[in-house]
Amino acid sequence: MAIFLTEDSKVIVQGMTGSEGMKHTRRMLASGTKIVGGVNPRKAGTTVDVDGTEVPVFGGVAEAMEKTGADVTVIFVPPAFTKSAVVEAIDAEIPLAVVITEGVPVHDSASFWAYAGEKGNKTQIIGPNCPGLISPEKSNAGIIPADITKSGPIGLVSKSGTLTYQLMYELRDLGFSSAVGIGGDPVIGTTHIDALRAFEADPETKLIVMIGEIGGDAEERAAAFIKENVTKPVVGYVAGFTAPEGKTMGHAGAIVSGSSGTAAAKKEALEAAGVAVGKTPSETARLARELYGKLAG
Repeated sequence: MAIFLTEDSKVIVQGMTGSEGMKHTRRMLASGTKIVGGVNPRKAGTTVDVDGTEVPVFGGVAEAMEKTGADVTVIFVPPAFTKSAVVEAIDAEIPLAVVITEGVPVHDSASFWAYAGEKGNKTQIIGPNCPGLISPEKSNAGIIPADITKSGPIGLVSKSGTLTYQLMYELRDLGFSSAVGIGGDPVIGTTHIDALRAFEADPETKLIVMIGEIGGDAEERAAAFIKENVTKPVVGYVAGFTAPEGKTMGHAGAIVSGSSGTAAAKKEALEAAGVAVGKTPSETARLARELYGKLAG
């Protein structure tokens, strides 16, 4: 099983004909993703040869869905045009929109997040500023490397792109049902809690790894959710233990003010909810392996 993305997912790429869009469309196709079209109003009606696969280009998301049955869009458009691309996806009621673009103004993210709610949340948004998600050996929507792990029993949700890759690689011997990079901006669509809820409901996911980072209170809220709703073992890691107060670390959302948002406070909240928290990514992987060994044993 997998969450949000399966081998049957039909994926379109908004911004496919740009350099980043084309590079990652090529990688997604190579990893087995069903890419059924691209969206570029200026190139509508043409096809693009992607390593021997002819991919049609459509004028809009609604047309692409009508012609192909697409149910996922991956968005690779510049920050200035991201809001309109997401709004178009929401208007078309595509079930899943994966927003890879970095540097989207927070006001724009808040605006399209609110718009999705007004429209009944028929479109689940992942991102922005995220690596996307992968269900190994099934489908890959975004920029996550497809060849560093295999399908298996672990569910992974992470604010950090590179730490997503590291944990996938460190636990490659066990493998993953799905790995979801939710992004670290102050306003994002899918949250830790959304992914935790889905992993809890997925019978094939036996253990959950959750990666957070300093700033905000998302990890504390996730800890409260885990305590009340999650029966599966959860292993956590919080990036930024050495970050000085008031310093922005990597992501725009990773700002510590006072004791609020510190790695220590997040670790404490997660451990109080029964989550085993590693001090480094490698220790987190070791804890996950030990816990899974007890489950399997």
